[in-house]
Amino acid sequence: MTPESVQMLLSVALGFAIAGLCSSAYQLATDRLPTFGMISTGPSAAAVAAVPLLMLSAPFLIMRNTLLGRQQEGRRFEFVFLATVIAGFWSLMSGIVLVATLQACGVLAA
Repeated sequence: MTPESVQMLLSVALGFAIAGLCSSAYQLATDRLPTFGMISTGPSAAAVAAVPLLMLSAPFLIMRNTLLGRQQEGRRFEFVFLATVIAGFWSLMSGIVLVATLQACGVLAA
């Protein structure tokens, strides 16, 4: 396995871990589950504040909604597969951004 492959695999894992952490921290602080509907409340400070939370929590939310939809509604395999690919790609991108930010701050060595 090449070093680039290992770095991408770790970025995906880190992206999913941060997504779960952000979602769980929001749920702990507010006793509510975060949803994508948080930004559809209209122009308000709460909607603007929800954007960074949803950007980081999106892979977790996509997978949670997909798996619940599969169990409750019997969604097709193709839909579940596509949602998993989207969540994985989103997790990869947020993991890469997080690693690059930590490297820029000097916390991680390049």
